[in-house]
Amino acid sequence: MSTLVVCVDRNNDIGRKTGLEMPVAGWEAVQALVTDVGLADPEDSSVNCLLEALRVARDLRDGDEESIVAVISGTADTRVGADRAVAAQMDELVAEHDPDSTIVVIDSAEDERLVPIVESRTRVDAVDRVVVRQARDIESTYYLLKQFLADEELRQTVLVPTGIALIAFPVLLLQLGLAMATSAITAVIGLFVLYKGLAIGDYFRNLPAEARDALYSGRVSIVTYVVGVGLSLIGVFAGALRAAPMDSTGNVLMTAMAFVFESVPWIAVAALTASTGRLLDEAIRNDRVRNSYLNLPFGVLAVGLVVRGFSAYFLQRAGKIAPVVVPKIVVGQTTIQRFTFDPGMRLAVYVVLGVLVSLVGVRVASYVSGTAISEELVE
Repeated sequence: MSTLVVCVDRNNDIGRKTGLEMPVAGWEAVQALVTDVGLADPEDSSVNCLLEALRVARDLRDGDEESIVAVISGTADTRVGADRAVAAQMDELVAEHDPDSTIVVIDSAEDERLVPIVESRTRVDAVDRVVVRQARDIESTYYLLKQFLADEELRQTVLVPTGIALIAFPVLLLQLGLAMATSAITAVIGLFVLYKGLAIGDYFRNLPAEARDALYSGRVSIVTYVVGVGLSLIGVFAGALRAAPMDSTGNVLMTAMAFVFESVPWIAVAALTASTGRLLDEAIRNDRVRNSYLNLPFGVLAVGLVVRGFSAYFLQRAGKIAPVVVPKIVVGQTTIQRFTFDPGMRLAVYVVLGVLVSLVGVRVASYVSGTAISEELVE
């Protein structure tokens, strides 16, 4: 089986720059033509087209298939004359080499118009379009856009949401006004980008199968996850109750801090419960528990302490919560007088507790895994 690998040049850039008669056929002839075209115009994309034709012919030859590489060009001043010249050169190549099939190599959308002419003379198995990565011309943009529109998944991902947004925008503009319409469309587009960027769709698709496997395998984490969700809902509810009285004042910062202050303990306990279940599953399935699972509960607790400390600082400074008062303590001959934590001291205590909890987590992980603390801190 013989295959003709033909490089098509409708504008006759190759013939005009080299002064050679077309067609040019044969490995050595085309290889010499690459040098001539490259020396005449190093920026011409025809050089890449010729090299791609040589590469395709070489690959076919390495696969024990007979290949003939050739170049045809539109050697005429008019479009009709150029197309007829290409047809005559193609007839000459077919009569001389009698190929069983042809692979067409092109470098522009203009050259792609000649593919039907080649198809009318011989069977075309493939069309190889060369797009130079450094090129930023209109033809490359056109071809890339054409490839994009041919991809069904990309069309559904980009074009469908864009079309819906363009249809919804004038409707919202008439009903709600320019500001609300723009805000709504922007918010929906942002949510869609996050949905795709974070692969939330893949997560929801895999969630039923993972939940079914977890139930059938008797994992502890499935129970702790349910408990964690319940505790998180309690935390959100408690935070909303605490923030509701402050919402009437119009102070957004204090309202947010009140919500965080009341909800963080519940949410931290929920995350601690869920991570503990994951840790137990890992310990049951494997002989060795990974350090990340060991550090996770301590990290969650440390973050919860620090976040609650900052929210308490703002609320106490605004007079929304009472300061912490330590009563008088008598231990033997030692007496500690009653004192009150100011906002800064209260924040410092929470931060120090968070750091200590993190260090305890690192120490526990290093003890269980048998590694040094310095190695854990580096990881």
